[in-house]
Amino acid sequence: MKHYPKLLLAVLLIGLQSFTLSYGQILKPVKWSFSTKQISPAEVQLVLTATIDPTWHLYSQDIPPDGPVPTSFTFEKSADYKLIGKVKEPKPKEEFDKNFDMVVKYFADKAVFTQNIEVLTDKDFQIKGFLEFMCCDDSRCLPPDEVDFTFKVKGNPNVVKTTEPAPSETSAIEIEPQDSTIQQIAATTDSVASLQGTIDATDAAQKKDKSSLWTLFFFAFIAGLAAILTPCVFPMIPMTVTFFLKEKDKVKAKVQALSYGVSIILIYTLIGTVVAITLGANFANFLSTHWIPNVFFFLIFMFFAASFLGMFEITLPSWLINKSDSQADRGGIIGAFFMAFTLVLVSFSCTGPIVGAILVASASGEILEPIIGMLGFSLAFALPFTLFAFFPRWLNSMPKSGGWLNSVKVVLGFIELALGLKFLSIADQTYHWGILDREVYLAFWIIIFTLMGLYLLGKLKFAHDSDLKFISVPRLSMAIVTFAFVIYMIPGMFGAPLQVLSGYLPPQATHDFDLNKIVRDNVQVFGSGGGSGEKPTSLCDKPKHGELLHLPHGLEGYFDYEQGLACAAQLNKPVFIDFTGHGCVNCREMEARVWADPRVLKKLREEFIIVALYVDDKKTLPESEWITSTYDGKVKKTIGKKYADFQISKFNVNAQPYYVLLDTKGNVMIPPKAYDLNVENFLDFLDSGLKAFKERQ
Repeated sequence: MKHYPKLLLAVLLIGLQSFTLSYGQILKPVKWSFSTKQISPAEVQLVLTATIDPTWHLYSQDIPPDGPVPTSFTFEKSADYKLIGKVKEPKPKEEFDKNFDMVVKYFADKAVFTQNIEVLTDKDFQIKGFLEFMCCDDSRCLPPDEVDFTFKVKGNPNVVKTTEPAPSETSAIEIEPQDSTIQQIAATTDSVASLQGTIDATDAAQKKDKSSLWTLFFFAFIAGLAAILTPCVFPMIPMTVTFFLKEKDKVKAKVQALSYGVSIILIYTLIGTVVAITLGANFANFLSTHWIPNVFFFLIFMFFAASFLGMFEITLPSWLINKSDSQADRGGIIGAFFMAFTLVLVSFSCTGPIVGAILVASASGEILEPIIGMLGFSLAFALPFTLFAFFPRWLNSMPKSGGWLNSVKVVLGFIELALGLKFLSIADQTYHWGILDREVYLAFWIIIFTLMGLYLLGKLKFAHDSDLKFISVPRLSMAIVTFAFVIYMIPGMFGAPLQVLSGYLPPQATHDFDLNKIVRDNVQVFGSGGGSGEKPTSLCDKPKHGELLHLPHGLEGYFDYEQGLACAAQLNKPVFIDFTGHGCVNCREMEARVWADPRVLKKLREEFIIVALYVDDKKTLPESEWITSTYDGKVKKTIGKKYADFQISKFNVNAQPYYVLLDTKGNVMIPPKAYDLNVENFLDFLDSGLKAFKERQ
């Protein structure tokens, strides 16, 4: 309903057509246009341009499994042309999406895709095909859509006369469409969207997510400060500063000190640049989803954690350190550089794990991220050396080296243990190994941070720790925070959602012992007068697709419209249609905040036949259940396409969540309802439907 003003404005400005929607409207936030660019007589570039409404995102072709539907392109095969390589896309933005629990690549404002072809005929011809895509904004996702395209291409006069082209057949490359009818409706809003402005595809490709880069820089900077407080680095501050103080010329000493700090930054930033170049965007999907890099990173984190906890020392070859140290004696700027290089080498056993963690976290395909990460780390790391060289009197206020330095190293070891589990969890979820379910993951974290708290209180002691005569106030404060975190996690072992940690924990569905589910099941059995093992609302038969699809909060229902409607007629109950999707963020929020209310659950469980229709599910239906759309004339072969078409054809709406109350004949009883987190409003919606149903009896 909130989109009516935009529609009205479109009608006033364009004047092409107007229409009134009873329950919602068709959303078309992505509009496609197609053109060609002649590169040479033998080569043509096909240009597919997506104009994206503000706040909406179009996803890249390179999306990990179990994420949003990637953009894809299908070209009909023909003897008239040959594809050169694959479809190229601008550089997408990347960020972690907690709803999909992965890093996703997307485009905003505008995206230009190109496909070069080699012309194999002297005659003019057409290239036909279709593309498939999915788009989301900050609060919802639309089901995958398809768009047909046709390109007119001039023949290559340099080609010897050809015979008639062979019959075309569809290639194996895929993507989901928007149809021409939808494009005609969407055309009414094209001018309005153009008034809001678009950004050139080249500019969009060069944009970076500044907020995420600043966040990475901040955490890398903090990591650099933490590295200073390790036993390998902290004692070297006064030693290094003393070296510069030997220079009688104070100006020259300060120049050398500045060169020393800048050299540290350059060395670490160079490391980040090498990682950025060697692990580019094409490597990001492999890093984020494949089990090999994730298990490798897990083992690396465990290796470094063991070193931090005192099991062994990580050292570089002595000849490398000695060679660098000898060059430092040359003095001047070159000497300062080799002093910095010697510091990097000597401190590797303490800084290596921290630097490795930053590089692993930032190696997601964006060239800037590893560079920014190393820049933030090295800036903080070089800061004390440079400042103390400029202001040597500050050395008198520095704390003395001691056992507290090793304590910092051990605490970092515990943190590395906890964070390393995330990589193993990613591989476990992607490949369905089932070795690190949610409660197992939480159990490890609870144990790790409990041991860390005991260590801070002096109850644990490692190989290189000195005796702890008393607990300092900062150390006690850290112990309190650590134990508070442990207590916060404990309810998660019994099914608590732990929303603060949702980005790090495996999905709730992997939790075996969910106390909330057990309580719900008991309420179902005993709370409504049912006998032992009897459900308060018995279904007529086994739900189709029930082995794949599920309802929240232990509710029972159907995932097939015809089956649900038949059961409603048999039991004489109204039908509650839930148009939903796997990638629907608002659907999950409605289920968590509205459906979870005991009053709503009671009505849904006892008064309605629930039919959840997933508009984005990819399971292929038996051929007998395929339908030909009355809306676009295309055959719908999957669950998602069938019910996405059903929602559009019958209700003229393509956004989810969307709730419809029907009688036993499939007639709408009251106006449907969309996203609304007000529980009372949702209860009124259900009560109005029940009242209307009784009046029709």
